[in-house]
Amino acid sequence: MNEATKGWVNGLIGVTIFAGSLPATRVAVADFDPLFLTAIRALIAALLGVFLLIVLKQPKPKLTDLPSLAMSALGVVIGFPLLTALALQYVTSAHSIVFIGLLPLCTALFAVLRAGERPKPLFWVFSILGAAFVAGYSAFGSSGASLKGDLLMLAAVLVCGFGYAEGARVSRTLGGWQVICWALLLSLPIMLPIALWDMPSSFSHVSLSAWFALAYVSIFSMFLGFVFWYKGLVQGGIAAVGQLQLFQPFIGLTLAAVLLHESVSWTMLVITLIAVLCVAGSKKYA
Repeated sequence: MNEATKGWVNGLIGVTIFAGSLPATRVAVADFDPLFLTAIRALIAALLGVFLLIVLKQPKPKLTDLPSLAMSALGVVIGFPLLTALALQYVTSAHSIVFIGLLPLCTALFAVLRAGERPKPLFWVFSILGAAFVAGYSAFGSSGASLKGDLLMLAAVLVCGFGYAEGARVSRTLGGWQVICWALLLSLPIMLPIALWDMPSSFSHVSLSAWFALAYVSIFSMFLGFVFWYKGLVQGGIAAVGQLQLFQPFIGLTLAAVLLHESVSWTMLVITLIAVLCVAGSKKYA
């Protein structure tokens, strides 16, 4: 298996893990405040990251790596989790998942701006086509939409794409799993005070499903998923492997329907399938 193929495999594993993030967040925000949820999931993941860095005796990042690590943390540790948690107070996870179809285009744009990648012109045709269908659905075809929720999801997609590209860029020299570990560690001075300040006086109201959801977004979404994702982006290219995120809505919609019993309309499925088909075209010309 060549390096590029390994990148697509690792990327697909990462996307599959990420696909459960929004349904799990939807469950968690029913019992946890969005700000506390964002902080505590980062703290739990940071403990895992620090443990690995110490046990495996990883060298400290260079000073030149710190800006990229900080920007990655701002995008994927703080920005995306907080904005999606806030958005899911206004929209269903099924509705929010469709916005993830915009992530590949956003990631590719930042791969060009920040990582120096140059996909072929036809790559942009397929990438923009997939994003256009998703944006059109969000504007005209979705039931139960909320302007506030939609704007929060759009902001989440922007900061996430930025964080993905920045993290993958520094992963080229620092290593994939090391990047998320250091990014989580850098976020600690912000997330620890927030968690302590916003911690509820009692957890008696928190359901078992919310605790499981917290465990998922902390261990899988915030940590393990990035181990595979950043490695895949480095091996196969940020813009190219980033298109695998078009599969994420399809997986996420299935989870939302099966686990949360949320309604998934035929228009959601059609738009998602169109987005998935765009992966084949974008992969060919990336």
